[in-house]
Amino acid sequence: MPFVRISLRKGKSPDYLSALADSIQRGLVDTFDVPENDCFQIIHQHDENELIFDRTYLAGPRSDDFVYISITIGRPRTAEMKAALYRRLADLLVQSPGLRPEDVMIVISTSTPEDWSFGDGIAQMTDPDWRLRALGGRQ
Repeated sequence: MPFVRISLRKGKSPDYLSALADSIQRGLVDTFDVPENDCFQIIHQHDENELIFDRTYLAGPRSDDFVYISITIGRPRTAEMKAALYRRLADLLVQSPGLRPEDVMIVISTSTPEDWSFGDGIAQMTDPDWRLRALGGRQ
């Protein structure tokens, strides 16, 4: 159930954005034990003055194609799984949409099950009877 926010500069084509999103989802499925259809992503496109980044801090040099990927997860993953995800995403994003690995920044944040509501005003992951209440409210 990762929730992914993708930030980049404006100006990329719909095909580029689709390839970006698809590659990120593929990496999560391949390395993070995420089901194929468990996909929640938001793409934020920014003007030049709205995406500010250091071009050389701890990697680089970064270009104007810099992409920031923020992944919020509920179930913690091991350091090995995180490292595998970082590598896999860099490799996939080089293939499609053609990013340079230096331009890919990834941050993973872990939350707890009670931090998530997937709709209906219910914390589905911590409420064992949520299906009964959800169905009961719609009858």
